[in-house]
Amino acid sequence: MNRETSNDSRDREYSHVAELINNLPYLAMIVLGMAVFVVGFGGLVWGWIGGGAYLIYGVAGALWIIVFVCPYCRYWDTQACPCGYGRIAAKLRERKAADRFNEKFKKHIPVIVPLWLIPILTGAVLIICSFSWLLLVLLVVFVLDAFIVLPLLSVKHGCMGCPQKNVCPWMGREMSH
Repeated sequence: MNRETSNDSRDREYSHVAELINNLPYLAMIVLGMAVFVVGFGGLVWGWIGGGAYLIYGVAGALWIIVFVCPYCRYWDTQACPCGYGRIAAKLRERKAADRFNEKFKKHIPVIVPLWLIPILTGAVLIICSFSWLLLVLLVVFVLDAFIVLPLLSVKHGCMGCPQKNVCPWMGREMSH
């Protein structure tokens, strides 16, 4: 690991398998969101178009974070990034000032927030228009994954050893030293 990019000797190095596992809740959220569209529209072309658009948005959202937030992270180009985005970012952008991470995080996270809301709003409207148990189950599983599993995994696992956790908007606190 590149020690210049880290200020915490407790940094853990993640294998590609561990990175994949850490990305599973996000991947599940995207797949479940797609399924809400496909099932909600009864497998019709609009459901597939909506599901495909949601998938593209999910991939683009991850790429957006990689390009516009990760270069400011202390995990840039290290194996200490739990999701592996830091290594990808290093191939796409040069390193930026880590003291601007908080600013960049706050600025760019709103770009992906709709990923958590679109399937719920779409699914709720579709359930009201034409109730489906399968769609209801998909929505419940989506909510559990997107609002419980994904944030808990991030905060309890990925954020725990992060050298920026005390100033990160995701952790929800700013601590003075």
